[in-house]
Amino acid sequence: MLTMYGYMKCGTCRKALTWLDGRELEVTFIDITEKPPSRKMLKAIMATGDYSLRELFNTSGGEYRKRNIKDRMATMTKAEAVELLADDGMLCKRPIVTDGERYTVGFKVDRFKEVWG
Repeated sequence: MLTMYGYMKCGTCRKALTWLDGRELEVTFIDITEKPPSRKMLKAIMATGDYSLRELFNTSGGEYRKRNIKDRMATMTKAEAVELLADDGMLCKRPIVTDGERYTVGFKVDRFKEVWG
């Protein structure tokens, strides 16, 4: 069973969900705007070393630009990043997919094949 944090108005999230459904993987969808990933999950994603701090942020999102996070990234601590991401799901790169042990952030077919294949 997979859990996917996403936003149904997001084309990338819909593509990822279609990809997972096409492999007959059972997916529980969580609206990231209503329930962002927990601090614990975000820390676990960072601990894998698969994603940089910047890669966890939706850098093309309006909220990212509005809060001027790009200029703050150089001095932002991991703890500050976790707080921002856990408090506002619109700041998170999406979708985030997990089985409780493995994680993918964003949708890249090669990465999905490797992890959820």
